[in-house]
Amino acid sequence: MVLNLPLPPNTPSPFRIFISTGEVSGDLQGSLLIEALHRQANATGIKLEIVALGGERMAGAGATLLGNTSAIGSVGLLESLPYILPTLQVQRQAKRYLREHPPDLIVLIDYMGPNLAIGSYVKRHLPAVPVVFYIAPQMWVWSPFPRYTEQIVSVTDRLLAIFPEEARYFQQQGATVSWVGHPLVDRLQTFPSREQARANLGIDKDAIAIALLPASRQQEVRYLLPAICEAAQQIQEKLPQAHFWIPLSLEKFRRPIEQAIEDYGLRATLVTSQSQDVLAAADLAIAKSGTVNLEIALLNVPLVVLYRVHPFTYWVARRLFNFSIPFMSPPNLVQMQPIVPELLQEQATPANIVREALELLLDEGRRQQTLKAYQEMRSNLGDVGVCDRAAQSILQMLSK
Repeated sequence: MVLNLPLPPNTPSPFRIFISTGEVSGDLQGSLLIEALHRQANATGIKLEIVALGGERMAGAGATLLGNTSAIGSVGLLESLPYILPTLQVQRQAKRYLREHPPDLIVLIDYMGPNLAIGSYVKRHLPAVPVVFYIAPQMWVWSPFPRYTEQIVSVTDRLLAIFPEEARYFQQQGATVSWVGHPLVDRLQTFPSREQARANLGIDKDAIAIALLPASRQQEVRYLLPAICEAAQQIQEKLPQAHFWIPLSLEKFRRPIEQAIEDYGLRATLVTSQSQDVLAAADLAIAKSGTVNLEIALLNVPLVVLYRVHPFTYWVARRLFNFSIPFMSPPNLVQMQPIVPELLQEQATPANIVREALELLLDEGRRQQTLKAYQEMRSNLGDVGVCDRAAQSILQMLSK
């Protein structure tokens, strides 16, 4: 937590950076950036004050939270309805703060709708404040409305891209872009080895450890958890030595996940503080589409990815907006190749999950093919030091 203490006479005021993001993944990425900002600022003698919309990770990294947005997020039309009012309330609070306490710089991390609203407000009312977009919304994968891309470019003074294709796309659209690499490359350095992780969790040498990652959004508890648990039930019938490990992303999901474990009779352990151990120790992961897919791939763990939304949302996207994406999971997006199997909407059935999972577990040829593809993918994510490069780019803008 950053405290606003009186400064001694003749002491320069700290630079104030405002960071805005949402959801569990945004909170993680924001925390890694905040740590790097403080690290680089200390190295160069710059004093910083960071105020943020984010979550507990960002607060722990040294930000003063203006609002907690880690649980505010959805994918889809009907799915977003419960979050409209909370989002508007947080936006009003952020705009009021920015108006009364103009920062020296603003960093937007993903979180497209809310961050575009904040970016547009800043450009209208605080045009002298530079705006950095770090981890831009994935318009380069699928953009049904070109105006979203135009709006991102119009509100952004510098875009820090994490994917090579993202950098190329936004450069072509007229943005000032720097490719820094993917921050999970840095985070990987903090993970234990597979051997140490299995020892930490008490996993026997011959046991099969399968990580289940069903939800970081409320809607995913409804649409993904049942399919994943039914698939797990069938897998344990075929593989008695299998045990399931489920990292808990948000405390509010504890009860529904515990209930699902009981209902499906799973040999499963719900983990709250050893998520890195779970991912590093796993022989296989079955996960919702999202940032965690890339963590899993970087740890050389074979992976099955799935996603579902409300049928009406999917119908509207396909019929009215011609929704079509080449891939949905980050490992495949890096290479624009099918490195990991993806099961979207009607394909995300327990039977399909089981089929893909068993093939990755039992077919050594398929497993080695996946691991080889992971190594090729890793070469396109940049060198270690991603967060420090991003922080340096941001701090350079403060000195202009």
